[in-house]
Amino acid sequence: MASSVKLGSKPDAFRRQGQAWFCTTGLPSDVTVEVGDMSFHLHKFPLLSKSAFLERLIEETSDQDECVIRLNDIPGGAKSFELVARFCYGVKIELSSENVVYLRCASEHLQMTEEIAEDNLIAQSEIFLNQVIIRNWKDSLKALETCEDLLPHAEDLQIVKRCIESLASKATTDPNLFGWPIREHGIMQSPGGSVLWNGISTGARPRNFSSNWWYEDASALSFDMYKRLISTMESRGIRPEIIAGSLTYYAKKYLPGLNRRHSMGAVPLTATLSELEQKNLLEEIDRLLPVKKGLASTRVLLGLLRTAMILKASSTCISNLEKRIGMQLDHATLEDLLLPNFSYTMETLYNVECVQRILDHFLAMDQANGAASPCLDDVMASPSLAPITTVAKLIDGYLAEIAPDINLKLPKFQALASAVPEYARPLDDGLYRAIDIYLKAHSWLSEAEREQLCRLMDCQKLSLEACTHAAQNERLPLRVVVQVLFFEQLQLRTSIAGCLLVSDNLEGSRPLRSGIATSGEAGGWATAVRENQVLKVGMDNMRMRLSELEKECSTMRQEIQKLGRGKSSGWASRVPKKFNLKLKSQMCSAQEGSVSEQHKSMSAKLDKLQAKVSRQKKQLAGDA
Repeated sequence: MASSVKLGSKPDAFRRQGQAWFCTTGLPSDVTVEVGDMSFHLHKFPLLSKSAFLERLIEETSDQDECVIRLNDIPGGAKSFELVARFCYGVKIELSSENVVYLRCASEHLQMTEEIAEDNLIAQSEIFLNQVIIRNWKDSLKALETCEDLLPHAEDLQIVKRCIESLASKATTDPNLFGWPIREHGIMQSPGGSVLWNGISTGARPRNFSSNWWYEDASALSFDMYKRLISTMESRGIRPEIIAGSLTYYAKKYLPGLNRRHSMGAVPLTATLSELEQKNLLEEIDRLLPVKKGLASTRVLLGLLRTAMILKASSTCISNLEKRIGMQLDHATLEDLLLPNFSYTMETLYNVECVQRILDHFLAMDQANGAASPCLDDVMASPSLAPITTVAKLIDGYLAEIAPDINLKLPKFQALASAVPEYARPLDDGLYRAIDIYLKAHSWLSEAEREQLCRLMDCQKLSLEACTHAAQNERLPLRVVVQVLFFEQLQLRTSIAGCLLVSDNLEGSRPLRSGIATSGEAGGWATAVRENQVLKVGMDNMRMRLSELEKECSTMRQEIQKLGRGKSSGWASRVPKKFNLKLKSQMCSAQEGSVSEQHKSMSAKLDKLQAKVSRQKKQLAGDA
C-alpha cells in the first residue's frame, strides 16, 4: 500500500466550474491566478502569506483595478497549483508518492520557504520525500515516474537521483522486508530466526526471494530513467546476469518482434512505440548488455538480431549481436538459427551470410581458447570438445534446411560446410544428408560440380547406414559410390575382426568350473553371436551389390559392342554405289576407325571399373 500524510485541517472550500476554480469562503475574490487554460479566483492574503514569489507578483499589480497573475512556468501546471492553493488555505490535502514531486517542485518555484511561514510546503514535502518515499520501493518507483513530467526541476532538486539511488540499493534486498525495520547491517532476528519488530518476535520467518523480483516494476519506467537506474546498479556492483535479465525483460515488453515467432516468457507486451523508437531502444539495449558469455540466452539474442534486421538497426548493433551469439553458438537451436532474409538485394530465403559470420566468431573464440586439432578418439572423449561438436551438428542441420533453396549458390553452400573443422565431426552423416538434399534440389549441376561438392565429406566417416544409402544413391558421382563401397567393406572387415577378437577373449577367459558359464559371460557370448550374425548378413548384402554391379558392367560392354558393329555396317550400306570403290573403302575405313577408337575408350573405362569391382569381390571373399 502506498504511503501518505495529511496536511491541513479545514474542510474543502474549492469548487470547479468549467475551466475555473472558486474558493467559497464567503468573501469575494480579489486576485485571479491564470495557469494555462485554467483560472483560479482566490484571495491575496492566503497566497502571499505562504509564497514569496506570489507576494512579489501581487505587489507588482497593486496599482491595477484587477489583480491578475499569470503562472505559465510553474512546474506541473494547473494540477500543481491547485494543490498549492489548497495548502495555502489550510484545506486538507494528502501527500502521496503521486503528488509529492509536483508539490516539491512547485513550492520551490513559488519560494514557499520557512522564512515566509513555519512548516511551509518546501519543508513538509522534503520531510515526506526523505522519511517516507525514499525508504519504500513502490513509493520511490512511483515518485520517479512522476519526475519524468517535471524535468528539469526534479533533476535540479536531486529528486531523480535520490529515487534512483533508493531503487538501486533495494534491488538486491528481499522485498518482503521493505516495510520492516531494516538495520544498516541486516535485519534484526530472534535467536530462533524469526523477524523482530521493536525487539518483539513476530513469528514470521525470512522468506527466500528471487533476484528478478524487480524486473516488472522497473520496466514501467521510461527508457531514459530505466537506463540511469541500470547504470547506477552496475556502479553498485550488482551481478551482470541480473542486469542482463532485466534488460531482456524490458526488451520483450517493448519490442513486439521478440514475441512474434516464439513464446519467450510471460512478459506483458506493451507495443506503443513507433518503429524508430523501437530501433533506438534496441540499439541502446545492445549497448547496455554486458559483454559476457551466457548472460542472455541464445534464443533471446537471436530474437534481438532478427528484430534488428527488421528494424534496420545500425551495422554496429547487428555486428555486436552476431558476436554475442557466436560466443555461445553451441547453445543455439536450429529453429532459432533460421533467420529469414529481409534484404531485397539477397536472393536466398535465409540469411546464410549472417550465420557464416556467427560461425566465424565462434571458431575464432574457440581457437583463441587454445583449441587444437585432436584425433577422433579425443573428440569423442573430451568434454572440452563438446561445444565444437555440437556446433558442427547444428551447422549440418542448418545446411540440410537451406539446401532445397534453388537460389543457394554452390560456393556459398561449400563455404559454410567447409568452415567447420574436420575434427569437429565424428561422423559425416549429417553433412552427407545435406549434400544429398542439395544435389536433389540442384539437379542441373555438372559432374565436376557434383564431385567438387562431395569432396566436402569424408567417406571414411560415414556410418554403415549412411554407406548403405550412399551406395544406392544415383545422385552421387560414380567415383564417390566406389569409395563408399570400399570403405563400407573396410568397416565390415573391422567389425568382423573385432567380433572375432571378442569371441576369442571370451573363450580364453571362460573359467573351468563345472563347465557352466556365469550369467554375465553367457550374456556377453550371446551378444557377440548376435553381432556376428548381423555382420554376416551385411557381408551377404555386400556380395549381392558387387555381383549386380559386375553384371551391369558386362551388360554395358555387350551393348557398346553391338552399337559399334551396327554403326559400321549401317554406314557401309548407305554409301551410294555410284562412288568408285576406292573412295568407298577410304570413307568406310575412316568411320570404322572412329567407331573403333570410341569403342576402345569406353571399353577401357569399363575394364577399369570391372577390375575394381573384381578386386573388391576377391578381397571380400578372402575376408569371409
